[in-house]
This record gives sequence, C-alpha cells and structure tokens, in this order.
Amino acid sequence: MTEYLVQGMTCAHCVASVTEEVSAVPGVAGVEVQLVVGGSSVVTVQPADPGSPVSDDAVEAAVEEAGYRVVQS
Repeated sequence: MTEYLVQGMTCAHCVASVTEEVSAVPGVAGVEVQLVVGGSSVVTVQPADPGSPVSDDAVEAAVEEAGYRVVQS
C-alpha cells in the first residue's frame, strides 16, 4: 500500500472523484480515502500485485485529472 496526501478535497463527491480516477490506473486493486476537510486528505492505494508497486506519477496524474493535487507521497 502507498499513501498520498491530497489537498483540495472537501466532500463525499471529491472522495468519489478521486476514487474513480485512481481506481482506473493500471495495477490498482483498491483505493481508500480519509477525507480531511481544510487539510490534506489521505489516499491509500492498494496494488493488484504487492510485488509490483503502482506508478506514483500515474496516481498523481489521476488525482490531478480529478481536480486535486498530491502534496506528498
């Protein structure tokens, strides 16, 4: 699992958007979001193959596609 801190998320719709975009990244088996309104939300990405991590760049691009920004991975 890899955790990313994401800024700009404020509601359940934000969570759904990020979850949908990140779930579409090749190699992602699951996504969990802990919403922190007014702060950095934690997005946890579970790879389909534990021996083959998901590309950080691909996850960051997916988060940006959803309209938010990764501030730390």
